[in-house]
Formats: sequence, C-alpha cells, structure tokens
Amino acid sequence: MQIYNICKNCGVSKLKWRHWLLLFLLATVVVFKTVPGLGGVYTASVYPKIGYVLSSFSGKFCFAVGDVFVALSVAWVLVYPLCNLWRKRRSWKQVSGRVAEYLLWVYVWFYAAWGLNYSQPNIYRRMAMKPIEVSEKEFRTFAFRYVDSLNVAWQGVAPDNKVSVESSVNESYRKIWDMTGRGVYGRHDMGINASFASFPPVKTMAFSRLCSMAGVTGSMAPFFCEFTLNADLRMHEYPATYAHELAHFLGVANEGEANFYSYVVCTSSNDRFVRFSGYYHILPHMAANVREVLGDKDYELFVKRVRPEVLALARSDRDYWVSRRCTVVDRVQGFFYDLYLRGNNVEGGVKSYSSVIAIIMAWEELTSTDSIPVL
Repeated sequence: MQIYNICKNCGVSKLKWRHWLLLFLLATVVVFKTVPGLGGVYTASVYPKIGYVLSSFSGKFCFAVGDVFVALSVAWVLVYPLCNLWRKRRSWKQVSGRVAEYLLWVYVWFYAAWGLNYSQPNIYRRMAMKPIEVSEKEFRTFAFRYVDSLNVAWQGVAPDNKVSVESSVNESYRKIWDMTGRGVYGRHDMGINASFASFPPVKTMAFSRLCSMAGVTGSMAPFFCEFTLNADLRMHEYPATYAHELAHFLGVANEGEANFYSYVVCTSSNDRFVRFSGYYHILPHMAANVREVLGDKDYELFVKRVRPEVLALARSDRDYWVSRRCTVVDRVQGFFYDLYLRGNNVEGGVKSYSSVIAIIMAWEELTSTDSIPVL
C-alpha cells in the first residue's frame, strides 16, 4: 500500500516492475529483521557473497565510494525539491513521492548490503559464551592485571608503517579463523566470518575534518562494503581502530563486539606496537568501568598504576581531539547515532562501546575453562 501511494503521488497509475521489486525487497528485509535465526543466516551465508561483490567493485577506486554516494544522496534529497519549487514542473505530492521512493531504495540497499548484520545473534550466543557476574574483588584483580599488561606493552616510538600494521592485524584475524574451529550455528567458535578479501582495502574518510569535529575516527561504509579511517587518526590509535572497523567489514555490527575483536586481535599480535594499541584502545572504557564499579578511591589507584608515559599520551590524545572537535556537530552526531543504534536493537546505544569490558571478562572465563585455544 505504501508503494502504491508513492507511485500515485508520482503520477504513476500502475505499479511498474521497479516498484514490485522494491516491495519484494522491503518485505524480505522485514522478514530477515524479525524472524529469529534469519539474521545469523544472513551474516554467515549471504553477507560474505554480497560483501565480496561490493568490495571488489569499490576496491577499484582509490577514494571512499560510499562517502561520495552518501554526500550526493543528501545533496539530491535537499536540492531536488528546491529545483522543482523553482521550476514548478511537478506538484509537491509528486516530488515528495519520488524522494520517499528513493529513500526506500537506500533503506533496502543499506540492510541488504550490510545492515542485516544487526539482526544476527549476539556474541554470547555465537560463541556459546555466558555473561558472567564477578565480585568487586575479582573485577579489581582483572582491572589491575589489565593495567600491568598495558604498561608492559608500552612502546615509546610509533613506527610509521601502516602497511605493516594492517598486515599484522589481518594475520591475527586469520589466526582466529584457523585456530578455533567451527562452533555454534555451524559458524566459527569466535563468532566471526573469515575474510572474503585476502587483504581488505582501507580508505581515508572523504570528509575527515568534519568527522573529527564529531569525534569519529573510523566508519563502516555499508553501501559499497568498504571501511574508512579518519585522516587525523594518530599512529598509535591506528592498529586498534583499523581492527575495529575490519570487524565491521567481516560482519560484526555491534560496537562493543567490534571493540572486543579489536582487543583480541591486537593483543594477540606478535607486533608489540599493535599489542599496545589493542590495550590502549579500551583504556577509557576500563577506566569508566573501574570508577562505576569500584568507586573514586580505586579509580585513583587505577590511574596511578598506569605508567606516566601512557597517561601523558592519553592527555595528549584528549587535547588533540578536543582541539578538532566542534561541540554542536559532536552533539548532533551523537544524538542521531544513538538513535540509529537503538533503532537497530543495539542495547545502550552509543554506550554499547563500553560493553567490551564485560565481553572480555566472559571471554577470559571461557578460555580458562573451555577447549578454545588462547590466541
């Protein structure tokens, strides 16, 4: 009925083949989003094939095709009605109908190309892993053990070799697939797809300066299955951010889960610099959890235990990003991104990033009692 109304507004008396196709695709998306189990089928069996085709196409271009597509789409949605208002070629009903139809095609494309990964079972079900509850004493032990690992991994000089970093991260992802075998839902015990590209190409964000104003360091561009990194990203942030976005590329939608894969991949690397980036990447989340769970006194002890060089680096990063951030852009982006995540059933919205700590603790519990090898 919705498609019929759109067509009627556009001056089309009968549904054309594209409208029937759109109706079919919309229905398919709704079914995959609502029927339990189909999201896992999409991620495990459908997405790798779609991702391979789209990434093979976008990989032929040196720029972020998805960023350009989004920019042009936004421009068209804004300019098209104004042009028709000026030229008075079509009625407002016809114009709004065409815009609505276009947005529905974008909606279908988003979910078919990548967005249905939000409907897959969560990481606990995929890995047959149970969330755990720990005492304050156990959490304190975990938190301070993390600090010790962070301090040991510290490396004063960051190498300026992104290709080497990317190679190390991809090797760790391959190690995940090769070592842990098949698991729940006929998928890998680590709950992630093998890469459908031998060396996934990463691209620079087309609008890095604008993204820096909103505090965005990387993104998954679903329309052409490519992932991008902010040009302003500092080198010690690069490995973990690259690993995080690569997790999205491999079919992980939840932000906390992507942080988890980034952590496991980086901290298991043979490259000390990559290991440090993996530990350092979750420092803000760990610190927030320590303050929330243990209180201010233990938080102060936690901060004091972090080696001075790492604390200085964290303060430098804070100043670096604050100098590039625009409060208005940051708040607007944060508001809409939170709505976007909640609209895709991501519990906690933007706060889901911090769920990485709970996943890591459950993972450590699993690997200490199960047959899954520790990477």
